[in-house]
Amino acid sequence: MALDQGTTSSRCILFNEKGLIVSVSQKEFKQIYPEAGWVEHDPMEIWATQFSVATEALLKANISANDVAAIGITNQRETTVVWDKRTGLPIYNAIVWQCRRTSSYCDELKAKGVDKIIKEKTGLILDAYFSGTKVKWILDNVPGARKEAEAGNLAFGNIDTWLMWNLTKGKIHVTDYTNASRTMLFNIHELKWDKELLEILDIPESMLPEVKWILDNVPGARKEAEAGNLAFGNIDTWLMWNLTKGKIHVTDYTNASRTMLFNIHELKWDKELLEILDIPESMLPEVKPSSCVYGETDEKLFGAPIKIAGDAGDQQAALFGQTCFKPGTAKNTYGTGCFLLMNTGEKAVESKNGLLTTIAVGIDGKVEYALEGSIFIGGAAIQWLRDELRMIKSAPESEKYCTAVEDTNGVYLVPAFVGIGAPYWDQYARGTIVGLTRGAKKEHFIRATVESLAYQTYDVLKAMQEDSGIELKALKVDGGACANNFLMQFQSDILGVQVDRPEVIETTALGAAYLAGIAVGYWKNRDDVVQNWALSKSFEPNMEEDKKGKLLEGWHEAVKRSMGWAK
Repeated sequence: MALDQGTTSSRCILFNEKGLIVSVSQKEFKQIYPEAGWVEHDPMEIWATQFSVATEALLKANISANDVAAIGITNQRETTVVWDKRTGLPIYNAIVWQCRRTSSYCDELKAKGVDKIIKEKTGLILDAYFSGTKVKWILDNVPGARKEAEAGNLAFGNIDTWLMWNLTKGKIHVTDYTNASRTMLFNIHELKWDKELLEILDIPESMLPEVKWILDNVPGARKEAEAGNLAFGNIDTWLMWNLTKGKIHVTDYTNASRTMLFNIHELKWDKELLEILDIPESMLPEVKPSSCVYGETDEKLFGAPIKIAGDAGDQQAALFGQTCFKPGTAKNTYGTGCFLLMNTGEKAVESKNGLLTTIAVGIDGKVEYALEGSIFIGGAAIQWLRDELRMIKSAPESEKYCTAVEDTNGVYLVPAFVGIGAPYWDQYARGTIVGLTRGAKKEHFIRATVESLAYQTYDVLKAMQEDSGIELKALKVDGGACANNFLMQFQSDILGVQVDRPEVIETTALGAAYLAGIAVGYWKNRDDVVQNWALSKSFEPNMEEDKKGKLLEGWHEAVKRSMGWAK
């Protein structure tokens, strides 16, 4: 069973031994926008929808909890939850990875040279995207929160940790390496929360397994955190807390690596980073490998306990589900955003071109690393066409409009709705449309929006090839938008490489299922799952170099126009 907790919906997918889908259930949940550039989710709604789809998937498959080998969790990574360990209730809404509220604070840290410390230890760019600065906001702005955190009463976690907490009724508070690596608090070299980073952000270590923004702005939060009453976690941690009824407070290496608090080299929470952000270490979850038995669900949830044995951030889970196990293999996920990851093996490759160095997976007693290009807005731009502009009735309909015209008639759309990510990292960029003439039609506008996904991927792949020294021959793709044949062909044309779409494009959920299944012996090892990967369709490049060059020149001019708009 894979619990796939995404940015706009919660899903549950059951897979069989061949990696084929047995049943699926999905529910969307509310997006909250309190102010311009702010994005939040209700953690209780996340838990309610995730539990609901898990129950529904079992009913659809006509099986019981006893028939499930294990649960694997994958989640939106940097999204941050802080909750009271005693009540299991969040003290503030989850602050979503897209939220830009801590941008000015990030600028203050950059002015002090903290960005260099963070990059060295966590592999991350100092940006409001990651969890660390969000936690401080909560601790410093929720009344009494810091005191409770330092007393050990608060828990922090990303979505994986929150799910596991709830699945086990609070028995575990953990995350995995991949999620920890997204916090901006995790040292990816030492594989632990980094003391220096925790100190910089003033985050109590007792909260661990996103924290600064919340600590500073939710009344009483910092006070509660310092009292040790608060728990921090990304969504994985929150879910595990609820699945176990508060028995576990854990995360994995991948989620910890996204907090901006985790030292990815030493593999531990970083004291210096916690101090910089002023975050109590007591809030943080225990960090474990991505494939291991974390605990069991509370037996009252599904009628019988189910082992929780897999946990990884959504993009690392997709990399695993695509069986990109060898250094140099890469995948691009076309979801709410687009995320291109390349496995670099047991070596953490430092990017000189605006990419992230992150943890790919923690398994078999070792950690593997990846280069990542994070594109904030991908499929969300197509949703924008549907929901806000009402240009299309459904996302798949966009393909029909794209193929109805030969080109965009000179129109470019840069979907920098929440800033622009890799390789530019401008948190003040904003969405821009250029090249409009009286001849521009609806079809041109839609095509320009869809093409923007391919252009952004080109920029990331170019940087990735320069950093790795590897010229990619083929790119594996997944996510909802990869079903768009026009987009995939245009992607191949712009990249100049083969694009391979698998039979099962739900590779994020599949990766979580593989991690859980390997941990409990459902699959023997990684070699056992490689044979499950099957090709659906390959797209070969078919565009003249001159035409490609002109299109890219126009795109890069458009990107320049979007930069710094909100500053």
